[in-house]
Amino acid sequence: MRLWPVIALAVLAGCSGGAGDDRVATNGTSDLEAAAIAAGVIADPNSTDPTGLYARDTDRICVLPAAEDFTIGIDMDYGDGQHCSASGTARRHGETLRISFDGKQPCAFEARFEGDRIVLPGTLPAGCTNYCTGRASLAGVEVDRLSDSAAEARAMRDARGRLLCGA
Repeated sequence: MRLWPVIALAVLAGCSGGAGDDRVATNGTSDLEAAAIAAGVIADPNSTDPTGLYARDTDRICVLPAAEDFTIGIDMDYGDGQHCSASGTARRHGETLRISFDGKQPCAFEARFEGDRIVLPGTLPAGCTNYCTGRASLAGVEVDRLSDSAAEARAMRDARGRLLCGA
């Protein structure tokens, strides 16, 4: 019995890029993500306008274009005194939104913009706690795009009825 064809196939299989291949395309995306973007399965975050209304459960974010960059508003209402509300600005750098709230105390951080989703980091500066009551926190919030309508984003209000992205 000839074993050399079996050995040759085993060697070739070991040299090929298998399922554990972590190659990254030149723009920072994985080959799988790049293929999904090319096929239109997922949105390309680098060419997608973040304007719109985002939500998940009681977490909501509005994003509107402004004179420079974007206006952003966040509202989270968990009831029983657990609430967060903030308005500020966002500056986009590729898949990153640099968010800044300058009201009660400075709160600035970078969030991920994934085309149809915004993900806030799990750890935020201490000043960000001043935008929340009770044990609520802005940390780790993930929201999905509900609408790319500027009018809907402009109409978003917090629990007290204040416009978060409107005039």
